[in-house]
Amino acid sequence: MLLVTGGAGYIGSHAVLNLIENNYNVLIFDNLENGHIETVNTLIGFGNVKFVKGDLRNLEDLENLFNSYNIDGVIHFAAFALVEESVKKPSKYYINNIYGTINLLDTMIKHNVKKIVFSSTCATYGEPKYTPIDENHTQNTINPYGYSKLVVEHIMDDYDKAYELKSIRLRYFNVAGSDEKIRIGEWHEPETHLIPNIIKSAINESKTFNIFGADYDTKDGTCIRDYVNVLDLAEAHRLAYEYLLKENQTEVFNLGTGNGYSVKEVFNACEKVLNKKIPVEIKSRRSGDPAKLYADITKAKKILKWEPKRTLEESIKTAYLWENYIFSNTASNMLYK
Repeated sequence: MLLVTGGAGYIGSHAVLNLIENNYNVLIFDNLENGHIETVNTLIGFGNVKFVKGDLRNLEDLENLFNSYNIDGVIHFAAFALVEESVKKPSKYYINNIYGTINLLDTMIKHNVKKIVFSSTCATYGEPKYTPIDENHTQNTINPYGYSKLVVEHIMDDYDKAYELKSIRLRYFNVAGSDEKIRIGEWHEPETHLIPNIIKSAINESKTFNIFGADYDTKDGTCIRDYVNVLDLAEAHRLAYEYLLKENQTEVFNLGTGNGYSVKEVFNACEKVLNKKIPVEIKSRRSGDPAKLYADITKAKKILKWEPKRTLEESIKTAYLWENYIFSNTASNMLYK
């Protein structure tokens, strides 16, 4: 059985969907602080999925989990992941993302489970010295969220040397889109990601979309990011786990598309796909945001045999279909207030 921590969240749930569609038995472990039981219930309806509510910060929860199920490996998503919040509340990020992961790793070692795929981030690189960013780029993160992920990467190196725990670290860039059949999707409260917030402003005409910073050293003054489709990302996690099973070797891979889009370019693409003018306002920069981040994905292509298949426009389309579904089916449209 494959344990997926944070499997009720956005990326984790799409990874679970990919796994069950490829005949894996999956155990979701999530405290539902950011994930949703509705998502879990949907996933249970599609395959051999079990769910345990629990928290990585609670060793008893983890011990009960590993005592109750025969776990073969782990894909670890459970983390807080908001850059701006991490700057304001670093303690929250260090306790959950670092301490919680140490608890998980220690429990794995105790129960002789020695393979883990880790959801890391391009935020570990900080301000890039060059783009596209490859895996050998120096890691000099500029915010507590990125630092929490970087520390875990170092811990995993130490656990490999000391306990032979093998890990694949997936440093991915910005994620977009939803399941193409609109069974699950991106559902954050509050929503901080670019594309769903643009779409919310399109659906709710009283909501203005804010661009944070138009004075960066980029082609149009707005931040440049690499937007990889969540279904492509989910596929990469399964391929990474299968590589780990076959090679039993610690590795790190960047996951993106290799192309960078500015905030304004993404905004214009949303207006084109939705065929609608969207109200917009320029705001000041947010703390901790690098100007440019986009990936060199040569290594993942070569070793994992992974290719991003879906375009930015396809990600926007499925994100819109999901947001429209949520808007139409959420009581009092609470997500849009």
